[in-house]
Amino acid sequence: MSAKEAAENSEIVWEIIEMAMKYSEDETASIPAGESLYDFFKKKVPELIPQEMEGDKEVESKRKTVLEMSEMWGAFVGSPIERQSLKFFWLEECIDGENLFVAETYHKVLKRIAEPASKRADIKFGHKVQKVVSSGTEKEPSVEVHVEGLQNMIFDEVVMTTPLGWLKKNEGAFKPELPERLKQAISSIGYGHLDKVYITFPTAFWNESTSNDLTTTKSHDLSIPNVTATTAPIHQSHTTKETTVDPAHYPGFTHWTKPTYAGPSNPSQWPQEAMNLAALRSPTAHPTLLFYTYGPTSLHIASLLKTHAPPIVDPDEATRKVLTDFLHPYFSRLPNYSPSDPSHQPSRILATTWANDELAGHGSYCNFQVGLEAGDRDIETMRRGVPEKGLWLAGEHTAPFVALGTVTGAYWAGEGVARRIVRAWGIDGKSGEANGHANGKM
Repeated sequence: MSAKEAAENSEIVWEIIEMAMKYSEDETASIPAGESLYDFFKKKVPELIPQEMEGDKEVESKRKTVLEMSEMWGAFVGSPIERQSLKFFWLEECIDGENLFVAETYHKVLKRIAEPASKRADIKFGHKVQKVVSSGTEKEPSVEVHVEGLQNMIFDEVVMTTPLGWLKKNEGAFKPELPERLKQAISSIGYGHLDKVYITFPTAFWNESTSNDLTTTKSHDLSIPNVTATTAPIHQSHTTKETTVDPAHYPGFTHWTKPTYAGPSNPSQWPQEAMNLAALRSPTAHPTLLFYTYGPTSLHIASLLKTHAPPIVDPDEATRKVLTDFLHPYFSRLPNYSPSDPSHQPSRILATTWANDELAGHGSYCNFQVGLEAGDRDIETMRRGVPEKGLWLAGEHTAPFVALGTVTGAYWAGEGVARRIVRAWGIDGKSGEANGHANGKM
């Protein structure tokens, strides 16, 4: 579709998301647990795209397109929009401000925040925790950790930062069993399947100049709620001023809706999305397309690559062909593509395949799916953990509501647990919590 039409339709999508967020915040108690965000879209699209006369093909086509574009929500939460709970959609509202794409990756951030632990702690890399056994008393807890290939280790307190997906699949790792309400919370909160495939070419052929015309676009309305930046950096602007875009530079984001042309590799017509990493500023720009997959697409790719340990970096020829064949219907439709030009064929591929990764919990991060009855209380239950047994949980699934499912939230969750443990031991001079262990010894 034209850039103008795409922008108009995108505005409608975000307007409905804004309406859904407000409706969820205001009416969460009365919204049926089985109602989805997609159900809300189906109600609102006819209202925002009215039909003056029955059988208006243009209106019907626009409505269909907007509904198809709404499926991009899946790449934010890792599951199809039909699975997004409307009742707890408000839990997806995120921190105000821009969602930035970290072009150089998090490696500098990780190095900085890991320094204290790297210097002072004895970190056991390459070993899996098999069992966590809590004993002792509330005032003097004791937690024994059984580690593969090492002697059992005993601690006063243990903080579990395993992904929610791991907790779902490893309830039996805890002795005694986790409290029933905590097990219910772990089971109830959804876990998405966001994955990524980086496909690099000898040259960014899609970025080659095709026009000298300029188009003008308007920023998004600031009143629309922010969301987690797990996909393309859209819906970010903080100004209502017009911005000039040079169409000779291919956009940073592409959405292939209902690809009917990808029959053999994608008979279900799952939509696809990719970021143009050649659009980044120097020196981080490179001729790579970053495909974001989610839900059934991620699970399908994982099934094709189930014999390979994740992540898959520079795979063998057979594996590369599997990935290339799946993605070819999409990158071959980018501007300037020529099947006979060797520089237009993939040179390197990296697939995260978290859906196959045991330590990633076979997925990505928490989300809130249809059928959820007490999502906010479930999060609070996981956030509390079992401090009376010396067992604490941390991670994006225990973050403050405004940061669930985010890197920021995971960091905050760890800080929050650390503060609670410090208070419980009376190290900061404050009294311990109701379930704290201020009289214990470290």
